[in-house]
Amino acid sequence: MSGRVYLVGAGPGDPGLITVRGLDVLRQADVILYDNLAPVTLLDYARPDAELIYVGKKRADHHLSQDEINALLVEKAQTAAVVVRLKGGDPFIFGRGGEEGEALHAAGIYFEVVPGVSSATGAAAYAGIPLTHRSRTSAISFVTGHEVDAIDWAKVGQTETLVIFMGLTTFGEIAKQLIAGGRDPQTPAAAIRWGTRPDQQTLTGTVANLAERIAAAKLRPPALIIVGEVVALREDLNWFEHLPLFGQRIVLTRAEEQAGESAEQLRRLGAEVIAAPTIEIVEPSSWAAIDAAIANLETYDWLIFTSRNGVERFLARLDASERDLRAVKGRIAAIGPATAEALAQARLKVDCLPEEFVAESLLDAFDAELTGKKILLARAEVAREVLPEGLRRRGASVDVAPVYRTVVPDSATLRRALATKPPDWITFTSSSTVRHFVEMAGVDVLKTARIASIGPITSATIREYGIEPTVEAEPHTMVGLVAAIVGAAG
Repeated sequence: MSGRVYLVGAGPGDPGLITVRGLDVLRQADVILYDNLAPVTLLDYARPDAELIYVGKKRADHHLSQDEINALLVEKAQTAAVVVRLKGGDPFIFGRGGEEGEALHAAGIYFEVVPGVSSATGAAAYAGIPLTHRSRTSAISFVTGHEVDAIDWAKVGQTETLVIFMGLTTFGEIAKQLIAGGRDPQTPAAAIRWGTRPDQQTLTGTVANLAERIAAAKLRPPALIIVGEVVALREDLNWFEHLPLFGQRIVLTRAEEQAGESAEQLRRLGAEVIAAPTIEIVEPSSWAAIDAAIANLETYDWLIFTSRNGVERFLARLDASERDLRAVKGRIAAIGPATAEALAQARLKVDCLPEEFVAESLLDAFDAELTGKKILLARAEVAREVLPEGLRRRGASVDVAPVYRTVVPDSATLRRALATKPPDWITFTSSSTVRHFVEMAGVDVLKTARIASIGPITSATIREYGIEPTVEAEPHTMVGLVAAIVGAAG
């Protein structure tokens, strides 16, 4: 019995525009066939064991022919339970999904079409061009410009709004035929390349001069062309390209499991986010110290956590032991709000939270006299000794128990990101991210981009390499870091 094939529209470029249904089947897929226009970041939602097959479909470079893709879909459906054909835009709007569906039907294979946001509606919306408008237009024609002579331009050219797919390189000839068919040469027109993406480019003009402007700008496919009076509304409705970080290429160096929320914040502000972790969180060299602490957890007067990672790794080790949170009798201190939030998720309330989110400030938040107090500090294996030494000087007995360590990950992702296009910003959230970045990519890269630091300790490490941070977060959190970048960009 064959499996099921889903022809899924991935949307025009912004990964957030995939439908809930599309994301659902993507997560279930055993095999995913994806093309050049499907947002590659959507593959992050695939199962780790899913087979990912690139089938190309650039204008001048077809990795596989359409017949070969059809045959491959049929072949994979014979052995896999769920096959997803991930397509840019919508499968049935110039997406050749109809041909793929016909091939599957002929082979007796069940298939389902999951519609997507077409590049026509998506790119137009992100360029601030409404395809319909009560006072401007009530009719739209979608047409391909791939083969100019195959279209009766005198007929379709009279439509109030004309949306031309695959017509960038042929628009000069199309414009001549539109004008010859009676279209006013001064009709507003626009070309939109990579619509809905942070590198979106929009050129505006008229039917008479848009082709010349495309050539002058050296605009290349993929692009969409819109002809009609609605294009003039872009002046008032161009919201996307006015986002504060539109077009900014920002490298996030956080650990992969922590980058998601920060990446989404930056994307919502218009940035192109490159997730290139420079640290990987792994187990400590030995669990002995934390295991001994857990065995005597009720004896501690204070538990101190200096990062979200420390909280999560401590709780995971506690869960793996024979004990649970009932053994926690001491008060709890956290270095900052992200750490406090991680504790709150475990229903643990924080008794001490400093005004500044650094070890020195946390030390100042404690009582001056700690004689006889027993303190557990669950943290990274390698970290500054400011906090434990300061606590001991005040008379406390401090057990430092590593619950994780950071290592340098494979640098291939970072090298590819930097080679594609230089970043506008590089963010650093700890001294480790700085040192690991330099080890992976060299110090010269830091001289060509603006640098965002999460706090004074990280900034001091950046300065060790002769680089002055462009901005420093205030407060020293990811929210503060994003705000600092926005402030500098504005």
